[in-house]
Amino acid sequence: MSFLFRQFDSAEMASNTRIRTPEEAVARIAYLASDVIISVQPSLAEDSAFSSHLKRYAGRRDQSLVAQGPDAVPEVQAIRHNNDPLLSVYAPIRSGRLVSVTTTSTILVPSVAHLYKLANYPVVIHVALHPSTFPDYSAITSIRNSGWTFLQSETLQEAQDIAVTAHALAIRSGKGVIHFFDPSRAAKSDGIAPEDATVVRDVLNIDSVRRFQSAPASGSGIYADDGRVATVSDQPEAPAPVNGLQPSEVEAASSKDWSQSSSKSSQRSAASTPPSISSATTIEPPAPAVTSDDIFKYATSIWAQLERSVGRKYQAFEWTGAPKAENCIFVFGSDAGLFAEAIDKATSEEAFANAGILTARLYRPWLGAKLVAAIPRSVKRIAVLEQISRKTTKWGPLLLDVLTSIKSAAGGVETIVGHQLGYISEGTVRQALRGIFQNLTAEKPIQNLEVGEREPPAESQEYGLEKPKVETAYTKILDQLFGDRAYIANSLGSAHAGISDTIAASPEYGFGSLLARKEHKKRFVSEVKEFATSANFLTNTPKRSLASWLANANDTRKADEMAEELLSHLNIDNSTPAKKLLANKGLFRKESLWLVGSDAWAYDLGNSGVHHVLASGENVNLLIIDSTPYSERAAADANRRKKDIGLYAMNFGNAYVASTAVYSSYTQVLQAMDEADKFNGPSIVLAYLPYFGEHDSPLTILQETKKAVDLGYWPLYRWNPENDRKGEPNFSLDSERIKKELKEFLDRDNHLTQLMQKDPSFGAALSEDIGTEVRAQQKRKAKNAYNQLLEGLFGAPLTILFASDNGNAQSVAKRLGTRGRTRGLKTMVMAMEDYPIEDLPSEENIVFITSTAGQGEFPQNGRSFWDAIKDSTELDLATVNFSVMSLGDSHYWPRKQDKIYYNKPGKDLDRVLGNFGAKRLCDIGLGDDQDPDGFQTGYQEWEPKLWEALGVANVEGLPDEPPPITNEDIKIASNYLRGTIVEGLRDTSTGAISAADQQLTKFHGTYMQDDRDVRDERKAQGLEPAYSFMIRCRLPGGVSTPKQWVQMDEIADKLGNETMKLTTRQTFQFHGVVKGKLKPAMQAINRALMTTIAACGDVNRNVMCSSLPAQSKYHKEVWACSKKISDHLLPSTSAYHEIWLTDDDDKKTQIAGDAVQDFEPLYGPTYLPRKFKITIAIPPHNDTDVYAHDIGLIAIKGEDGHLSGFNLMAGGGMGSTHNNKKTYPQTGRMFGYVKAEEVHIACEKIMLVQRDYGDRKNRKHARLKYTIDDMGLDVFRGKVEELWGQQFQPARAFHFESNIDTFGWTKDETGLNHFTFFIENGRIEDTAEFQMKTGLREIAKVHKGEFRLTGNQHLILSNVADEDLASIKTLMAKYKLDNIKFSGLRLSSSACVAFPTCGLAMAESERYLPVLISKLESCLEESGLRQDSIVMRMTGCPNGCARPWLAEVAFVGKAFGAYNMYLGGGYHGQRLNKLYRASIMEDEILAVMKSLLKRYAAERNQGEHFGDWTIRAGIINETTDGRNFHEGVAEEDEDEE
Repeated sequence: MSFLFRQFDSAEMASNTRIRTPEEAVARIAYLASDVIISVQPSLAEDSAFSSHLKRYAGRRDQSLVAQGPDAVPEVQAIRHNNDPLLSVYAPIRSGRLVSVTTTSTILVPSVAHLYKLANYPVVIHVALHPSTFPDYSAITSIRNSGWTFLQSETLQEAQDIAVTAHALAIRSGKGVIHFFDPSRAAKSDGIAPEDATVVRDVLNIDSVRRFQSAPASGSGIYADDGRVATVSDQPEAPAPVNGLQPSEVEAASSKDWSQSSSKSSQRSAASTPPSISSATTIEPPAPAVTSDDIFKYATSIWAQLERSVGRKYQAFEWTGAPKAENCIFVFGSDAGLFAEAIDKATSEEAFANAGILTARLYRPWLGAKLVAAIPRSVKRIAVLEQISRKTTKWGPLLLDVLTSIKSAAGGVETIVGHQLGYISEGTVRQALRGIFQNLTAEKPIQNLEVGEREPPAESQEYGLEKPKVETAYTKILDQLFGDRAYIANSLGSAHAGISDTIAASPEYGFGSLLARKEHKKRFVSEVKEFATSANFLTNTPKRSLASWLANANDTRKADEMAEELLSHLNIDNSTPAKKLLANKGLFRKESLWLVGSDAWAYDLGNSGVHHVLASGENVNLLIIDSTPYSERAAADANRRKKDIGLYAMNFGNAYVASTAVYSSYTQVLQAMDEADKFNGPSIVLAYLPYFGEHDSPLTILQETKKAVDLGYWPLYRWNPENDRKGEPNFSLDSERIKKELKEFLDRDNHLTQLMQKDPSFGAALSEDIGTEVRAQQKRKAKNAYNQLLEGLFGAPLTILFASDNGNAQSVAKRLGTRGRTRGLKTMVMAMEDYPIEDLPSEENIVFITSTAGQGEFPQNGRSFWDAIKDSTELDLATVNFSVMSLGDSHYWPRKQDKIYYNKPGKDLDRVLGNFGAKRLCDIGLGDDQDPDGFQTGYQEWEPKLWEALGVANVEGLPDEPPPITNEDIKIASNYLRGTIVEGLRDTSTGAISAADQQLTKFHGTYMQDDRDVRDERKAQGLEPAYSFMIRCRLPGGVSTPKQWVQMDEIADKLGNETMKLTTRQTFQFHGVVKGKLKPAMQAINRALMTTIAACGDVNRNVMCSSLPAQSKYHKEVWACSKKISDHLLPSTSAYHEIWLTDDDDKKTQIAGDAVQDFEPLYGPTYLPRKFKITIAIPPHNDTDVYAHDIGLIAIKGEDGHLSGFNLMAGGGMGSTHNNKKTYPQTGRMFGYVKAEEVHIACEKIMLVQRDYGDRKNRKHARLKYTIDDMGLDVFRGKVEELWGQQFQPARAFHFESNIDTFGWTKDETGLNHFTFFIENGRIEDTAEFQMKTGLREIAKVHKGEFRLTGNQHLILSNVADEDLASIKTLMAKYKLDNIKFSGLRLSSSACVAFPTCGLAMAESERYLPVLISKLESCLEESGLRQDSIVMRMTGCPNGCARPWLAEVAFVGKAFGAYNMYLGGGYHGQRLNKLYRASIMEDEILAVMKSLLKRYAAERNQGEHFGDWTIRAGIINETTDGRNFHEGVAEEDEDEE
């Protein structure tokens, strides 16, 4: 029985690489022999035994033998096992791409419809039988008549060889092949050597592969058989001896065997019968259809080829055992090897000694004559063992095959007995054999005798049905909206008697369940009617209540209201009828009936449960969750367009349809679900929740959702047929941005018809626009436009291409272009991404200017150019002259091993262009930010060399270059901040405004931004960035009324992105306001008696004030000073009112009175050199970071308990620039004490000195901190006192204890209550898990006090009277707003916005800091630090919005995913920190932080804070002044030697 135990010889075993599992062996062959591999997985987050290997090969870019894709790397598509995987086969196989599928047997029976349709395509399905401990072969027998060829392997080596056979056989026959094996049995084999690629190539026959790939099929649909029939190839098979027979003998034997085999069993294949051909309409007869005979011929030819190459033999039926055996077993199960081993070891006395074993290598087509030929003529008795758990017929399918074949043929077999094969182990195999042969040799054998154990060892359900964790978002919303009324018929975990989860979760089952539930409700209503008229209640009250309820049973609100009272009456009555009704009390409320399913429901619309629901017209709701990420939409099969279900449903006309995305618009999801529930008919709610794996972070899902919604791939809309009766449009498009093509499509009358009439490639991917073509056209038009402009010029041509992230390289390129034109050159300047790459070989002179992004990467607008040329094999640049200027920072990546990233893009480009034969005009120029003049030092050396090479170095009479336009120029020319803002707002051709207006609108409280999450995708599709505006309110001291809170909430919902940001400057900030809504938003803010003027810009900004909930009277006095200072320093221009507060007739709607005169008595026409910030802190709480501002005021309480005055500090500031040691953060310097009634004048005079002496040439040196440091503290203070006419008094004593907020309830001296909410990073929003925004809005509706925004981005509910406490606490508990049980680290954390809206961000901040803290909290627990406050802050750039330089530990973004780490800040906010590690990623952050936290826990003194400890422990040097911030850092940059 050697074939069951094949081993390698010494040569085979010599290879160092060993294959250990059959799945690996099969995956390797599938990868080599396919264009596309469909990898079926338990879930997207969990690999199958195949997929882990496939991903590894694809990740290494290993090449396939047959793939025609890029670099011959096949495409690997991962698909969930319950997501109709075989649907993805149609498109690629019909387009001439060879497809294989790796899967378990769980998908086979559910995919039977696809199997019949795909049988005549050369698809290979590799099947690992399931369950792995005891496979059920009924998965194979159930589909045996589907027209496929079935091959079986048993050992590890066979898995490899039969996998090769399967692919070769599919290619030669043109028919589908299923290769199945028991993974547990095959894994018991010893490791084997990898396949010989040369052998695989020869066996596959690459010529045949290419013929198939060059002739795509014409099929166009997947819902009907396209009539394809596999035909016999006209390519002759290579003649080869088979088992010692010559080819002619094999053919003769084949013909004879075919004629003798059972027509019933052999002609079941769909390809076995040729189509009927009419001679009247056919000139030449078509090639005959492939028959079972042909399959056998191809298989034996392949096996003969394998035998010649590797020495291993295979046959359709394998016999092993004594040649004269009288008894044999035919095993169709997992462990033929166990039986073989036991028979080999049997003693002569045992009944099964000298028995033989038969196994089927080629299971289908069933070749009865080959079976008869394989059985020795001595055999009289055959025991057929079938390992089939789900038996569907009395006689096993293999038994019927064997009986039919042997009984119709001549031979000596007398007895054939079927057995059901159970679980057999090494300990029970001999006993099983004795039972089998005792029965087999009995006078009257028992048929269907069970052998072995019925129940195999338990195993985990690897391919069970489970709801991915991320998909709970929508079901949570259902629970929140409908509570107990929500009934999800097919929810996992529900009790379904005798029904598997897989069936119970299907739409068909769920729909039936809902219909049954509705019938139950009808019967209940009938019972209520009967009881209302005839039941013997103890009182009359129940009858009246029942009658009222019946009259309003279909009105959800009224029925629910009455139900409470009705149930109360029934409970009081307590009669027998009352008790009977109370047994079904839940039915008194109108249920919201839902089916929840995945996108798999939308595949076969005409036959699915979705169709049944729509066609029925029943009032049920379907929630269908689509999880395909936008980034993978191109790789997905075009036939998998799930949005079509919405169009399909709208075409019915009787259904409510909505397309939603919770990570795009939570409010729209609520609205859609509520409308669906109220709609009287079927409702379809399509819910987008894209994820790559079930454990994806919310940030990943958010980014994918934004791309899909923004670019129209997943439009947000609602379709309500009932709106006709209201005179409202049926269709509402809720997407803020939607592609014009899609909108026009959706506006048409017949959506489905229009879809089907479209070109299939467009119709199948409706939202896939012509971005690639648009970009190509844009590049060509830009180039042609330049050429036309240059036609009239003389001189040599010079093309200048730039790649720039921060604008430096672009500015240099434009300036170089201007200088080239003045020298008589025909210059053209454009971004690298806009340049048609095909024109490069025809250039005469070309210059490249690039900056350096990320880790030595090209800037975004240069990446496409670089990708196009770096691996090109066709470019010939022998006639091109070039030079490269590269801008970088030699200290950006400080570690020696990272020095290679310095100016890497420019160096790489210079090298590659030289390799293509281009000639250097001059050597590459390297600009270094570390040089005395920054990159200009290197640039000034390079530019003259370029002009010299071009022969234009000594040109006389060159005009003077105009100076660059600065912010000061913009302010002077703006006419007091007007500019062309009004004209820009009226321009509907773009979502942007001009660059100059972008600077001016900051003074009005708004910044233009774009969504960086979708920037690349929009650019790739030829769209402008997703521009929107951030609006910041001016809210002195951060105090808001409840009415104002509600108004701000409405603005966020209607005009913004449905969220609000509480900033580190104690005010409201809105994001995502598109240009068309900018003016309405400004007006709405002013209607709330707030303003946005001077919230940003080179003016005094929002004045902050400590929140101080414990001392309300004192807080009110201090807050009044903040309001007084704010009003006193407000700009006077009327431009704000003219631009924003006019009605349609241009009538001004003022904030609270008329606008003032149009000049600036304080600021003048150029305002301040830079922004100016003032804050007030009330000891002992430094919760506003008083040391970090241009002016910091420390409130001093008098002996009478009232505000006396302020200690005034000046010259603090947080802005800095990475690696520029001329910039630094600074803390305020003490000027002295000033009385409360004089404080606004003192602030004014300091601001005026800064106005007159601040640096207006270098904005990076323009803040007050630099003015004081340059002038000296005493000189600056003297100028202030001179202007003021007074002197500062000596500072008064004060003491700070912390700069964080105190969370929870506190009572002030007046008896009023205050609660400080924890608002992580200040973001107010609703999510499926936490309805924070809704909860705060509901509280604001009933609150009688005020809200106080804190400088740490949190919120205080202030002035709650004792009598209102209960209702407030109830609302807080309902919305989980009373939870403050977070770690001390989280409570002490803060982050700026950063991505996706901040244009300055280099790394994530707000969206990442909570994730980082979560990863540190286990260490905090272990170290006993969970409750300890450690101030941690994160920003996306070094501008310091979250004031990171004062934190005990801070992370400042350096590049995407990389941060500078700072330690040693003061816990009271009084000391700057210092650089500890540069450019570290998450892994290193976690390692460093965990080590420090453990040391801190072990080494700290009593009451010692983390920042203080890092200095005492010598981990970091203390920063005593901003001017030594860069000195003595723990990770000093090292210069290259």
